[in-house]
Amino acid sequence: MKRIEGTGPGEPGTGTGTAEDAGGAGRGRAPGARAPASLASFAYTAADEEKRRGVRRMKTTATGLLLLVALVYVLATWAKNESVGGWPGYVAAAAEAGMVGALADWFAVTALFKRPLGLPIPHTAIIPTKKDQLGASLGSFVGENFLSGGVVRDRIRSLGIGGRLGAWLAEPEHADRVTAELSTALRGALTVLRDSDVQAVVGEAITRRANAAEIGPGLGKMLEKVVADGGHRKVVDLICVRAHDWLVLHNDSVMDAVQGGAPGWTPRFVDKRVGERVYKELLRFVTEMRDMPGHPARGSIDTFLTDFAADLQTDSETRDRVERLKSEVLGRGEVQDVIASAWSSVRTMVIAAAEDEQSELRLRARASLMSLGARLATDGRLQQKLEGWLEDAAVYVVTTYRTEITSLISDTVAGWDAEQTSKKIEAHIGRDLQFIRINGTVVGALAGLVIYSVSRALGG
Repeated sequence: MKRIEGTGPGEPGTGTGTAEDAGGAGRGRAPGARAPASLASFAYTAADEEKRRGVRRMKTTATGLLLLVALVYVLATWAKNESVGGWPGYVAAAAEAGMVGALADWFAVTALFKRPLGLPIPHTAIIPTKKDQLGASLGSFVGENFLSGGVVRDRIRSLGIGGRLGAWLAEPEHADRVTAELSTALRGALTVLRDSDVQAVVGEAITRRANAAEIGPGLGKMLEKVVADGGHRKVVDLICVRAHDWLVLHNDSVMDAVQGGAPGWTPRFVDKRVGERVYKELLRFVTEMRDMPGHPARGSIDTFLTDFAADLQTDSETRDRVERLKSEVLGRGEVQDVIASAWSSVRTMVIAAAEDEQSELRLRARASLMSLGARLATDGRLQQKLEGWLEDAAVYVVTTYRTEITSLISDTVAGWDAEQTSKKIEAHIGRDLQFIRINGTVVGALAGLVIYSVSRALGG
């Protein structure tokens, strides 16, 4: 149910309604239907209605002042017609001009929100009828005056973000806060990512990178340095020890293997003697290699490894064979499984480190943030570099997406209901507009008094 208030001078531009009317029911939308998002976000609320009651009080005051000057005009005119000398003419002129000013300002204020007295006067009801044009103009104004590259760059530069950010980050509690937020974001990102997708990407990336890079020369240089530094000798020592221990434990197996390879026509005692001799010589050889760092066999190993390192770097056939071996190894399912499973291990490790406040990851991140803050607070060149990046990023955003940003304003305004928009704007600025009516009455009266006084002084 809607209650219409008067639209005469006593209530210029009013038109209040119930909460149902404020929500937009009865304007082409079925009861219970949800309002569009743009309209719902601009709904006429109880707070707006409270402000509107204040507007109505100011309207009553302005209208009361109009009625007062009208009454003064009537009385002054009556006194003048009764031949009362002196003051009635001045008062009547002031009251008359005050009425004219009040009515003119009433018309101007009312014309913003609706048609005065309901008459189809051109250029009235400006807000309801020109809402879309006002939104487009507002968007253009914002785009031209607030979203230009120069304005954005000057504003960011004036803020001194680099120094202020540095001083803020240098505080331990602020560094702790940023570290905690970064840890939360990291945990969230790792939780959202699907292991299967990341494993596939990681496995494919590692395999592609490994296949693209030739490993022969790199292995050759590494092996050459290891041999030159004697780093391989401990491996040779370990092999000799293990071989000696194995021979001691498996002497029967060695002799059986030698005897089994003998010709069938040789006597068995001869095969046994040969097997024992081979075993003893083999054990002696391994023992000497284990106990003699300068053993000739060790030198032969050094020579072999040195030559192999050189072949890995220079011999094309050796390098090709290494590449084929690399491809075969990478292509095996077991290797791919190991590569893929590396992500799960890394993910678990990172999440655990992010959750632990005393983990090396968080402690290092905190220390790095504080160090960065200290540098930013004192290093002018670093401040300029950071601010330059921010300026370039902000200018790129506003210049690239200026149309989208300004269209957000114009499209949002275009989606508002015209009647609700008018009521809401009036509720927020109506009190100030009613002061215009009051000022118009007072200024008009003063102007009328001055004009009448001047004309009387000039003998009018």
